[in-house]
Amino acid sequence: MSERRFASLTLLPGAAWLVLLFLVPLGITLAISFGVTDELGNALYAWHPENYDRVFDPLFAPVLLRSVGYAAATVALCLLIGYPVAYYIARFGGRYKYLLVALVVLPFLVNYLIRVYAWTAILSDEGLVNGVLEDLGLTSDGVRFLNTPWAVIGGLTYGYLAFMILPIYAALDRMNPSLIEAGKDLYATGWQTFRHVTWPATFQGVLAGSVLVFLPAVGDFVSAQLLGGPDTYMVGNLIQQQFFDANNFPFGAALTTVLMAFLLIFMVFYLRSAGRAAAEARA
Repeated sequence: MSERRFASLTLLPGAAWLVLLFLVPLGITLAISFGVTDELGNALYAWHPENYDRVFDPLFAPVLLRSVGYAAATVALCLLIGYPVAYYIARFGGRYKYLLVALVVLPFLVNYLIRVYAWTAILSDEGLVNGVLEDLGLTSDGVRFLNTPWAVIGGLTYGYLAFMILPIYAALDRMNPSLIEAGKDLYATGWQTFRHVTWPATFQGVLAGSVLVFLPAVGDFVSAQLLGGPDTYMVGNLIQQQFFDANNFPFGAALTTVLMAFLLIFMVFYLRSAGRAAAEARA
């Protein structure tokens, strides 16, 4: 058996898995998105494209924009926090490098829902943070953390921070340290060396981390539901409400389809950028 044929055969289980558990459900969702509901709330297949008109209704547009804004803010915070962490581990971790990477990943082995519930207890009106502030005499009435955009963005940042750190760390770890030394030899300042050497060399890692953070964050609903309120709900919460509360499966499916189309465009942009970078590296 040739190597190419053997490789093709090993792809069959994974391809079948993706077809059954991704493409088939996606096709069903797309079909339902054009459907209607009967008197009992059951979804019926039909041709009703008006479901997509409702997606862009002014009533729901703020939720879509809020989701993109929260996800973009999460990417920015993850980058600000994650890049220095990844840089320190890659450049100064030494023999403890892999231990530090393991410590970054370790909290994310705990279920996401449990971690968000923990933040709910920490940030509640009678939680740990307010207790410490009151003990220090900084406040007497407590500070409202929950049900605010900052709590939701903070929860998203905590939830997906490792997805930013790991790609950047991988890019920094692959970079030849002599490039930084060459910049110093040319009398460049630390900022100049970073801007002209380190950042371009690790930009693909930053872009990969941004994609890995943005894609799940924009569709997240747990952080907004537990750490926020009705004024901070995201598109994931809206989709959940349409499926489980309103029993409006066609509109929920239309929302899901539009969200996935938006994420697909974002993913295509990343793949094209990565492809150009790979072509330049080969050249």
